[in-house]
Amino acid sequence: MPRLSFRLGSLTALVVLAGLLQTGCGKEGGDGSGKSASKSSIQNIGSDTMVNLAQAWAEEYAKVEPSVSIEVSGGGSGIGIAALINKTADIANSSRRLEPEEVEKAKKGGEDPKEFMVGYDALSVFVHKTNPLTEISMEELGEIYREGGKLARWSELGITIPGVTDDKIVRVSRQNNSGTYHYFREAVVGKKSDFRSGSLDMNGSKDVVELISRTPGAIGYSGMGYATPEVKVLKVSKKKGQPAVGPSIASTLDKTYPIARPMFMYTPNEPAPHVRKYLDWVHSDAGQRIVERTGYVPLPKQ
Repeated sequence: MPRLSFRLGSLTALVVLAGLLQTGCGKEGGDGSGKSASKSSIQNIGSDTMVNLAQAWAEEYAKVEPSVSIEVSGGGSGIGIAALINKTADIANSSRRLEPEEVEKAKKGGEDPKEFMVGYDALSVFVHKTNPLTEISMEELGEIYREGGKLARWSELGITIPGVTDDKIVRVSRQNNSGTYHYFREAVVGKKSDFRSGSLDMNGSKDVVELISRTPGAIGYSGMGYATPEVKVLKVSKKKGQPAVGPSIASTLDKTYPIARPMFMYTPNEPAPHVRKYLDWVHSDAGQRIVERTGYVPLPKQ
């Protein structure tokens, strides 16, 4: 019995000690100031183009501001914007601007969305690494993807892909909740035109590139940061016969690359102090270095 009594006493002491330590951590900050150390959270939802970048930002910011927890999820720009309107996101990532009807919906719900440009993406056109094509014009892209377009086979572009017997162009696209889909439609297909049916519509930017890497006859579009050695990035010209330019920081900022677009973060209203502090950090030199490190284009320095 004495031995049992000792063990129970020790267990009780440990429980009491753990409770005291937990209570002390909850009430006192890491600097001993006595301020609350409870974590603030940020729900960051949206663009698949931006999800890797957003995750890299969140991981780095956790080192800078450990009292803030940032939960990042993708799903597409449309998903992030819907979460913003439904008040389930503190920040919506979007690779396109809000549509007027989306702003109207938000305002009807008592919100006044705030826009923060956070970088640029040179939307890249990918083919399989064995495809001999090196450049393409905006007109040709439109004819490949547009309903009623004239280009359906690689031979119509003068291309023969080694080992491929069926030269049909396999069009890889994105689902319509994607900001990338909406931007490509506006910039390439045409605002008043529809995509040609029969494309392979992928959920995410990474999925597009992975499918093209396995499909010699494929062509598709995705964020510049998703390039791999298994695919080829094409140079793009504004018109056939004009010089074609590859996606890069320089060609994005000087606007010679024709399908570059800004990336945005939206908050439902004026951001809360801890959200504003995070957005300020994203715009800082440290945050913008991560934009470049992950394969995107940082904002030009003022």
